[in-house]
Amino acid sequence: MKMIEAIIKPVKLDEVKSALAKIGVEEFMESAIYCHGRQKGQAIVYRGAEYVANLVEKVKLEVIAADDSVGKIIEAIGNIAKTERREDCRIFVLPFVEAC
Repeated sequence: MKMIEAIIKPVKLDEVKSALAKIGVEEFMESAIYCHGRQKGQAIVYRGAEYVANLVEKVKLEVIAADDSVGKIIEAIGNIAKTERREDCRIFVLPFVEAC
């Protein structure tokens, strides 16, 4: 068993969900997260002063899958969410031992 964690742009979420449903993935966890990194975020005007938000909103998907379906899941997510910018889609595969 493996845990697949994908960090994607929020605008790609519905398309990724549809792609996962097409390959039979019905259960996964979804979380709104904020990332700090190369993407510098956006300038925000608050009470007349401009602030730079160093955080970028992303969505984290977590899927528990059998070893033989990991490749299909990574391909489904990557085909939709990946762009020329590496930080737009990060996919991690971790060993998954047990759930209670």
